[in-house]
Amino acid sequence: MSDIAATPADRLSPPLPANPAAKAVTLHFADNMLLPLLLGDHDRHLVRLEQGLGVRLSCRGNRVAIAGEPARVEAAQLALTGLWRRLERGEAIGQGDVDAAIRLSDFDDPRLPLSDAPAIRTKRGAVGPRSPGQAAYMEALARAEMTFGLGPAGTGKTYLAVAQAVAMLQAGKVDRIVLSRPAVEAGERLGFLPGDLKEKVDPYLRPLYDALGDMMPAEQVVRRMGTGEIEVAPLAFMRGRTLAHAFVILDEAQNTTPVQMKMFLTRMGEGTRMAINGDLTQVDLPAGARSGLRDALDTLEGVAGIAVCRFDKRDVVRHPLVARIVDAYDQRAAAERDTRRSRAPADGAHVAAK
Repeated sequence: MSDIAATPADRLSPPLPANPAAKAVTLHFADNMLLPLLLGDHDRHLVRLEQGLGVRLSCRGNRVAIAGEPARVEAAQLALTGLWRRLERGEAIGQGDVDAAIRLSDFDDPRLPLSDAPAIRTKRGAVGPRSPGQAAYMEALARAEMTFGLGPAGTGKTYLAVAQAVAMLQAGKVDRIVLSRPAVEAGERLGFLPGDLKEKVDPYLRPLYDALGDMMPAEQVVRRMGTGEIEVAPLAFMRGRTLAHAFVILDEAQNTTPVQMKMFLTRMGEGTRMAINGDLTQVDLPAGARSGLRDALDTLEGVAGIAVCRFDKRDVVRHPLVARIVDAYDQRAAAERDTRRSRAPADGAHVAAK
């Protein structure tokens, strides 16, 4: 790091905690023009890093001092260095980028150095991971012919899959993109909705349109859809087709039946990549119906050429409250499972006594 130097604690460092194992390091940043962007307005980025990583940070001149437990100090160094590299490349950083740096430098799960995080490059710019789970998912999308992405809302499953699809289309590695999801009814029947078939199913496909709009100009999306380079269709339209030299994404896959899932997976042709995304805690199928996503995982996990990536609440990149909501639901579900298990032996003993 020619323009960032790390030194042991000096007189600028904040007071060390009582913990005798605590560590202090001072980072020296060479470019005083970029440093205010790293710190944020009123040092808000430093404050967020302090809160997220559990360290003490202070800045004077072109030096930032870090103090805390050794693992947390190292995580803060990784986060600050990764954010600085982004600024050097001319990229802006905001609150979301700071939160991403915290997640990627998480001292409890250091899966990937922030500076080595993968990126999906489109003509609208680079799309980088904002959590360790996203980094693993992006690597799988680039490597595997078929990738399953499992996890709660807000983890970026659809967004990153569309980004990889657009990048491969623009690089000429695939000839087209096919985006699909099951049109599962939720309180309303499709026949009661106004409009023709396209207008009936478009509301179900809106998240895919939104992700496409972030990756390329709107007029290019419209033009490519007109030429067939981008196709957005309900899952039912996939039957009987063979999709070659395409990047195919199935969203909301938890709402497929086993028959539908097998039909979709066997559409794969030469030179095709597939991404299948879903959340097994959000199944909208009729009561008692088995999810095709669950069935596919039970059948296919471990098969060569297939990658399975699992996200959790730590990978939620929406508002921080979303992660807490996901966590609360997970805790309730775990408590309900424990209650059912604890009741099962008692019920069985009662029946046996009779």
